[in-house]
Amino acid sequence: MSFKFEKLIIWQKSMEFGEIIFNLSQYFPKDEAFNLTSQIRRASDSIALNISEGCILQSKLEFKKFLGYSIRSLAETVTCLYKAKNRKYITEEKFSEIYNESYSLMNQIIAFRNQIKE
Repeated sequence: MSFKFEKLIIWQKSMEFGEIIFNLSQYFPKDEAFNLTSQIRRASDSIALNISEGCILQSKLEFKKFLGYSIRSLAETVTCLYKAKNRKYITEEKFSEIYNESYSLMNQIIAFRNQIKE
């Protein structure tokens, strides 16, 4: 027995992505704990949270709306990554690696959303 969203590849990948961001942000300076660290963690966690929330007992139109929220949370996460790179909390290489993962995840969520017929 499992929830419907647990079978979705985009949910699984967004869960993994959230853990990558959590582990990355552990190395941000302590004075960022209530700012950038908190923000990037909440934004990245929100990707999977919105997928699961939209998947359960929602119309197809509502589900598509929640997938849009996930995409927005992903964009927020990427903006936080830019902040971390600009503040020298992460290297250019690490930024590029996670940026590419972000872009791939975004395209997968968009493709999934486009397949949902109302």
